[in-house]
Amino acid sequence: MNVAELVNISIILLLIATAVALLSRRLHIPYVTGLVLAGLPITELLSRRIGLDPSLVLNLFLPILIFEAGINTDISRLRSTFKPIALLAGPGAILSSVIIAVLLKFELGLAWIPAVFVAVILANTDTISMIAVFKDIPVPSRLSTIVEGETLFNDAAALVSFNLISQIYSTGSLTLLQGIEQLLFIALGGCLLGLVLGYLSIPIFARLDDPLSSLLLTVAVALGTFQVGEFLHVSGAVAVVVAGLIFGNFGLFRDTSASNRITLLSFWEYASFSVNTFIFLLIGLQINPLMLLRTLPAILLTVLAYQVGRILSVYPLMAVARWIDRPIPLPWQHLLFLGNIKGSLSMALALSLPTTLPGREYFITLVFGSVLISLVGQGLSLPWLVKRLKLSQFSEAQQQVEELQAQLMTGKAAQDELDSLLRSGVLPKAVYEEMRSGYQVRIAAAEKALRELYNRRPEDLKSKNSNLSKLEAIRRRLLLAEKGALNEALRKRILSEEIVRSRIQTLDEQLLQLEDD
Repeated sequence: MNVAELVNISIILLLIATAVALLSRRLHIPYVTGLVLAGLPITELLSRRIGLDPSLVLNLFLPILIFEAGINTDISRLRSTFKPIALLAGPGAILSSVIIAVLLKFELGLAWIPAVFVAVILANTDTISMIAVFKDIPVPSRLSTIVEGETLFNDAAALVSFNLISQIYSTGSLTLLQGIEQLLFIALGGCLLGLVLGYLSIPIFARLDDPLSSLLLTVAVALGTFQVGEFLHVSGAVAVVVAGLIFGNFGLFRDTSASNRITLLSFWEYASFSVNTFIFLLIGLQINPLMLLRTLPAILLTVLAYQVGRILSVYPLMAVARWIDRPIPLPWQHLLFLGNIKGSLSMALALSLPTTLPGREYFITLVFGSVLISLVGQGLSLPWLVKRLKLSQFSEAQQQVEELQAQLMTGKAAQDELDSLLRSGVLPKAVYEEMRSGYQVRIAAAEKALRELYNRRPEDLKSKNSNLSKLEAIRRRLLLAEKGALNEALRKRILSEEIVRSRIQTLDEQLLQLEDD
């Protein structure tokens, strides 16, 4: 395909995506589901000239998606929900893979290696549709963090597992000890690489005062970290996740001007949106409806297998989670199960199956069909499910609180920027004081209104989850900050271990008493 043909096809895809965006909003269906459905009718027109290249997805699209997710993930929120996330993305993914492989082995009569390949591919969750629904329908922030965190680490875990199975297939044998060693080397090596490159990028970023140069640096970090990881034979995906978390939490907001932050975050939001648009449209183009119809019974059994695997991993592990963390409400568990949507990474891994694998095309069709049913069936029912489970409780009182919080946050952010402009000599002090006093009036009014709302008696609130949940979220952050200070004092040997452990136990009990926000 020459450059002119590529440009023409890109224009056609962009026009289709624009039409889908308009129709999906009018029909109230998820955007990504609409893209897949739009790609199906034009398969014969474009599929012979353009397709979903797995190397393009793994080396370009995937680093962009997980780096964007990393820089927008608050480590403090992630830390507060790390235990359920770790259970789902670690033991949960392994348990689900084992269950799916066993069911495929006996349901469809697959050999063990192909069954494990398909199981690892379909144990991966792609929750882009869920996040899109969360943007339209507010859900508890802890639930949203669990979903986002599982996806963030599950993508990396799926790539590590797939590469390990590929090595077993190519070498013919791998002992349990060797497998554990390889797994630890790949995962921990990726974490270490991400930490090093993430922290190394921070001082370079701090010296760049041009937002466009800063933007180029972040692109280089995202794509370069993945390539370095692959070159060193560690997990590039894990490295990009860690580098994104480090850069987003410790680099992007450290002495970064508001204009630079807006430019960078807007670029990465656009990059992620564009990548998702092309991926899901190309998924629709890649699927052959006739082939799917011929293998529909096997595809339905495959869908049943991965749903059983998800059931037997989510509910038992979330029952375990209540012993080590705050309990996960049952409606949340229902959403974690039913929101088990497959997507782009599953298809990219399917196309990456070894070419020497017997029956490779059949296995690819199983995965493609499962992804299509997942995106259409679960994707379309997800908004209804969120409402049915009554997870969205955005009352008028809560909306009033958030509007005042927005007024308070924007006013303080503007004052911080004014302080920076005064120090740099851009503004004379007279103008600075006049503008700052205007913002101070807004801040004082918002603080007074918020104080009155927070001081209301619970029975006077229109919704028990409105102001109380806001206060509990703040209290939770304060308690976590206390725990962090105690651990730091213990590490520096300022306080004795006995005092610190006793105080941390008290703080943990207070955390468990707080309702989920």
